[in-house]
Amino acid sequence: MNRFETVTEYNIFNNHETLHPLVSVIDFSKADPRRLIRTYFGFYLVLLKDVHCGDLRYGKNTYDYQEGTLIFIAPGQILDMEPSVELYQPKGHGVIFHPDLIMGTDLGRHIEKYSFFDYNTNEALHISERERQMIMDSFGKIKYELEHAVDKHSKEIISANIELLLKYCERFYDRQFITRDNENKGILEKFELLLNDYYSSDKPQTLGLPSVAYFADELNLSSNYFGDLMKRETGKSAKEYVQIKIIEIAKKKIFESDKTAREVAYELGFKYSQHFSRMFKNETGYTPNEYRNLN
Repeated sequence: MNRFETVTEYNIFNNHETLHPLVSVIDFSKADPRRLIRTYFGFYLVLLKDVHCGDLRYGKNTYDYQEGTLIFIAPGQILDMEPSVELYQPKGHGVIFHPDLIMGTDLGRHIEKYSFFDYNTNEALHISERERQMIMDSFGKIKYELEHAVDKHSKEIISANIELLLKYCERFYDRQFITRDNENKGILEKFELLLNDYYSSDKPQTLGLPSVAYFADELNLSSNYFGDLMKRETGKSAKEYVQIKIIEIAKKKIFESDKTAREVAYELGFKYSQHFSRMFKNETGYTPNEYRNLN
């Protein structure tokens, strides 16, 4: 496995001069031919691939990958690939930046909002030719700044240009969610079925309350991508959607049976009945017993 902790190490690997120790713009056509191999990254990487060079995976899932695809990697991630003995010539461009570069900047304070760095499944970003040009323009602005002497403005300007790049990517992902509307509706339908099946089984008693991570895994999606998809399609987070479903089932159980609130809480997967009562009152304005008496 290749392991890159620093920007300089990755520059050397790709035959690039290090203009700044914490950030670089890579032209992969300058790199030597290489074999596919698992790779660990200790920094952020926005990678625009211009050639199909094998199947890329993170964890157990394969990227929905093709030419003209943007891939986002965060520090600590491992990019897996189908092993190959054949050499290939990498093509494409990328910007890499170490977390230390953005420390204390606006970008550093809210880098987590760019949740696509944790899309670790088959949801890479496919871009149009016009979008590709905008990405390349952003790379060019960062490179332009790197080719000038470092001064007191460099860090702020470079991080601002990286953030502008990420804002474009956020917009392009919004467009991709829209253009994949039919596929997204299929995911929502499967989620609804999974949620119903969960409460038609003994899983609440054995596994507890259903988690977003559980459903994301069942749908072969990362938790972040699944959460962003739910928010865009329903206006609610995946967690809020699950909670609403739990309250709907709870209302039926409270109204249609003689079970105590404690027994209903257990059937729904709550470890402590007071947590159930608190959630129920937050959602309905009534405790379970008040709701039963009201109806």
